[in-house]
Amino acid sequence: MVMTRAGRRPWYRREMSARHFALLLNLPTLLFLGVVLAYPVIYAGYLSVHRVGLAQLRRGEFPFNGLENYGRVLEDPLFWVAIKNTLIFTFITVGTEVILAIAIALLINQTSVWTSRVTRFLILLPYAIPPICNGLIWSFLYSFQFGFLNRILFSVGLIDQPINWAGNPDTALYAVTVPYIWRTLPFAIILVHAALQGIPRDLYEQAAIDGANAWHRFRQITWPMLQQIIAIILILRTAFAFAVFEEILAITQGGPGDATWVAAWYSYKITFSPPNNFGMGSASAFILTLMIAAIALVYVRTVYRRVTL
Repeated sequence: MVMTRAGRRPWYRREMSARHFALLLNLPTLLFLGVVLAYPVIYAGYLSVHRVGLAQLRRGEFPFNGLENYGRVLEDPLFWVAIKNTLIFTFITVGTEVILAIAIALLINQTSVWTSRVTRFLILLPYAIPPICNGLIWSFLYSFQFGFLNRILFSVGLIDQPINWAGNPDTALYAVTVPYIWRTLPFAIILVHAALQGIPRDLYEQAAIDGANAWHRFRQITWPMLQQIIAIILILRTAFAFAVFEEILAITQGGPGDATWVAAWYSYKITFSPPNNFGMGSASAFILTLMIAAIALVYVRTVYRRVTL
């Protein structure tokens, strides 16, 4: 056995701790994420403090302009309209997803094993559809003249004339929330269902013996056990809903007017519409990134920490 003068093994023969071993195994993933995620964010931050347009791209020179792009974004009334629409969209979609996920997961949990497996397979199908394809499917459903939604409602006597779901400023934003919820709801259902599977059945049996009804069993047993996974769903779904883009592109393209302008759509239009202000678009995207990070931090420090203590 090789030993050093001090009687210790050399570093290359020492037993690696579990923490260091886990870090070593995750190092390739961390490096990959650093290249794929960190670099675009850093580069967007670089562009956001420079004047970058088509003329600058031709010359390959990006003059430094400090916080001018940020000031122009924050002074743009359309940016705050997009932020307001994003907050409304996020509140509706995340809140609805959490409520429906709990209800559907509880329903699946009451069925037989074979039925629950088939149900889980069917529920996962919307999550497998690419977001842009999901938006195109629902744009056909919402079609004013040929949409199946109007046809179904008309056939059952709920409406007497077609409704322009995605073309009406009063309904367009709410119409976009439905396809988004339909696509992302399976993710929340599977997480809640997995958490329900981890609750010991003995707790429910003991509560039933003590005379607790279904509501008391849910409030005293199920809900406390689900709070941690609900906090995780809130963090993830809020971050993704705040950056929604594909359904907006496929269904409304920000219209009618600015009714469905959201933060990500604002960044896209500022960047790729004439005069193609890449610096200002990067600034708006970087502001959106910081807002998502701040919201996630608030969730972690309040909701998630509260339920894990």
